[in-house]
Amino acid sequence: MYGLIAKLRTRPDQRDAVLAILLKGTGSMPGCLTYIVAKDPSDPDVVWITEAWEDKASHEAALALPAVRAAITEAKPLLAGFETSIPIEPVGGVGLRQTA
Repeated sequence: MYGLIAKLRTRPDQRDAVLAILLKGTGSMPGCLTYIVAKDPSDPDVVWITEAWEDKASHEAALALPAVRAAITEAKPLLAGFETSIPIEPVGGVGLRQTA
């Protein structure tokens, strides 16, 4: 499995718009085991994304999907930057669909 935890900083007062864009543009991504978009409770301009994929290739392929490309294009002007991107290796847990 391949995973990623990312911290995105939005422009002031744009977090809810970014959350909506990220959630609508990621409905069907082959190889995605979990995709969680979250608010940072201590910073009103931060979004956290936690992802788990069957493998790194599935994640990279998803970035080329039309819906994902459209979401990235729409959200980009609302972002101040990507603060953190940490690759991880998920091993299991509640809600994580297991692969064969």
